[in-house]
Amino acid sequence: MGLKQFNYNLRRFVNQIKPNVEKGGKFHAFRSLFEGFETFLFVPNETSKSGVNIHDSFDSKRLMILVVIALVPAMLFGMYNIGYQNMALGASLGVAAKYTGFWATFTYGLLAYLPNFILAYVTGLAIEFTVAQWKGEEIHEGFLVTGFIIPLIIPITTPWWIVILATAFAVIFAKEIFGGTGMNIFNVALITRAFIFFAYPSVISGDSVWVLDHTIFGLGCNLPDGATCATPLGAAAVTGATAFDWNMVWGLIPGSVGETSIIAIALGALLLIGMGISSWKTTLSVFAGGALMAFIFNKTGDSQNAVAMMPWYQHLVLGGFAFGAVFMATDPVTSARTETGKWIYGFLIGVMAIVIRVANPGYPEGMMLAILLMNLFAPLIDYCVYQTNISRRAKRIAKK
Repeated sequence: MGLKQFNYNLRRFVNQIKPNVEKGGKFHAFRSLFEGFETFLFVPNETSKSGVNIHDSFDSKRLMILVVIALVPAMLFGMYNIGYQNMALGASLGVAAKYTGFWATFTYGLLAYLPNFILAYVTGLAIEFTVAQWKGEEIHEGFLVTGFIIPLIIPITTPWWIVILATAFAVIFAKEIFGGTGMNIFNVALITRAFIFFAYPSVISGDSVWVLDHTIFGLGCNLPDGATCATPLGAAAVTGATAFDWNMVWGLIPGSVGETSIIAIALGALLLIGMGISSWKTTLSVFAGGALMAFIFNKTGDSQNAVAMMPWYQHLVLGGFAFGAVFMATDPVTSARTETGKWIYGFLIGVMAIVIRVANPGYPEGMMLAILLMNLFAPLIDYCVYQTNISRRAKRIAKK
């Protein structure tokens, strides 16, 4: 069977089911679920009944799928790193793994990661399906990316019930309460992480456990109770900055699943920027703001503050700085939309992330709070840019 024939048969099958979920059908309660599944498989073929419109097959669902594809390298490397960190800590404690090698390491990480991934998606989509059905609306595709990001930005050791609770809180209070996709003022995935940080700080603070201490189906090392490992950024806040290590770039360090590998994040950035999905201006300005602020602290800061004394380039490759700059600061819903505003918005995120890191060594990861703070000010930045342009043009006209 060729691809065209398969597509034709699949379309026929979907069309046969469709009357059952439309109004009056016996499965009407699942209408929103069916529409979400149908538009995932096929580009909608409905057209406007009035007015002039330009239609493009590259709709928001296709855009979201490309963002997910851009996140895949960070996810795959993160899976491997989960197993690698477990085995590395086991080796340092004299505990050997029963199975070793690339595939054993990767499979351990895969099995450890999957529950968080599934729980985030099931929880978020269940809420979105329920709200869509209640409102009589179609399912929005925004959670396709949000659900993918959530397990990438939280520690792998986060208890499952906290993943469910935090995801539900974020979807309801940071998204649905504002009207759904496109209406939220805060990045939903970051609200999930913020909820965990403020409600259960021991789970995500700098000195928390970042490495699983047990085996999974015989894979990995069964570490002794109390075996802990902090991120390099968290350790630097306590013991002082460490020498630059290329593992900080490759990503073979403890940390949240998707945030450790700069190489994997860079691959995602190239896809998003190359396809015109994310703004290179925002991403570049985040790095510029962070580098400048880190350089200033390094040259003028308190020598007793270990984080302040870190080289500027080390700040950019540790923690969630790079991941936030590429995948979350560029969120089209919650970021600045004017071209000038993108420069200002991104630059201030970079500056604030470093300020929070240095001013609060007890919580060295400042990217989350910096982005959420600037989410709040993004509309004001755009407003100021608009008003400045209007005033400048008004003065130009007045001179004529």
